[in-house]
This record gives sequence, structure tokens and C-alpha cells, in this order.
Amino acid sequence: QVQLVESGGGLVQAGGSLRLSCAVSGRAFTDYAMGWFRQSPGNSREFIAAINWSGDRTYYAEFAKGRFTISRDNAKNTVYLQMNKINPTDTAIYYCAADDDKIGTSWLSLSYDYWGQGTQVTVSS
Repeated sequence: QVQLVESGGGLVQAGGSLRLSCAVSGRAFTDYAMGWFRQSPGNSREFIAAINWSGDRTYYAEFAKGRFTISRDNAKNTVYLQMNKINPTDTAIYYCAADDDKIGTSWLSLSYDYWGQGTQVTVSS
């Protein structure tokens, strides 16, 4: 069983930055590609970014390109999401997820096998 725990969410002003972390335990971290998703009230879960097991390949949703950066530290079993130039439309619960297709960078939530509980990000204008 794999456990994922997100942290780093909170209240931030528009235009600011935030870094989310997701600590993974239970299985070898390098067995998984990782992804970040978000969900705001009344909306379906939305893909943000994905990274393969080694970190040398990433994939972003259009809205995330140029503002968000996904990265991972395999020595720390942690994946990160750096968010810059945050705006109120970024308000959501942010989830990390693990995909056992380690070489992939899927944007499909159904591809992911394990999910964290989520961390709330609220952006004030």
C-alpha cells in the first residue's frame, strides 16, 4: 500500500507563490510516476502536471504552463508543485497521485492508482 500526504496549502494573496509537497511512503517512490490535480467546488477534478519516475520528463495542462512547475526529489520520496503568479481561479483542493506506469506522464485521473487526501489552497484577491 502506498500513502501520499500533501502539505503546503493555505491562504495566499493573488500574485503570490506557494509550493506544495507530497510525501510518499509504503513502496519504492521510483516505481511511480506522479501527478498533481485539483478540484474546486462544483467542478470535476482537473489535471495540472505529471512527472515520470526519474524526473526527466514532465507534462503540463495548458493553464499551468509558465506558472506551475512539478519536480521530484527521489532521495526524499517527495514530489513538489511550485505555483507562481497565483490568482483566485487557482483556489481549490490540490491532490497528488501516484501512477504505477512509472515512465508515463498521464493527464488522466483514471491512470493513477493512489491518491492523497488533498490540501486546500485559497487565493484572496
